[in-house]
Amino acid sequence: MKTYLLQTLKELALLGAAKNKIEVSSLELARQLKTSQQTASRYLLELDHEGLITREFGIKKQIIQVTNTGIDVLHDEYLEYQQIFDLTDEIHFTGRVVSGIGEGRYYTEQNGYMNQFKEKLGFVPYPGTLNIEIKYIERNKLRLLKDYNTIIVDEFRDKNRTFGGVRCFKAEINGVKGVIVLPMRSHYSNILEIISPYYLRKKLDLKDGDEVKVIIHLEKEV
Repeated sequence: MKTYLLQTLKELALLGAAKNKIEVSSLELARQLKTSQQTASRYLLELDHEGLITREFGIKKQIIQVTNTGIDVLHDEYLEYQQIFDLTDEIHFTGRVVSGIGEGRYYTEQNGYMNQFKEKLGFVPYPGTLNIEIKYIERNKLRLLKDYNTIIVDEFRDKNRTFGGVRCFKAEINGVKGVIVLPMRSHYSNILEIISPYYLRKKLDLKDGDEVKVIIHLEKEV
């Protein structure tokens, strides 16, 4: 979202438009934003066009209220500030569903993993992983995980090879419970792999390219 629109949305919310309709003129808003009246009017037009506010026109002022969509935008911004100041026990991602190359199914069907998943996570995952591609820069958020407790699935060996250990973090995808699995030997990736007792693509009616919200739940180490 454009920075100036987010700032305008914040100013309107601070004036009370998040909970009620407010009366404000473009000149009054311009003074709050320290910009010109013409620019403030353009910002309101863009916010209205994006569905972030509603506007009614009075005699001298506009009657404005932030929409539910606008509230969601502000809430996401709030959660990001919580992450900065370590006031939350969640990490939020927005990403898109992508197809893997079938390795997830192969690994989740190994008895050495399945038995540990059942014991340590409380469920046997549906075969395969749901892969979510996040913005490349957002993979840096995963570095926060080093300061939090994790569920360790230990490495094991069968007759032919050794399978590496995995770190697991409880998560939600569009509100459905799952677990993020991070191979212990790999570098941070911009692909999140999620296991669940459910076939998530079917349960959430997902296809490649669909946008989803992922929340990783954290527990601080003591």
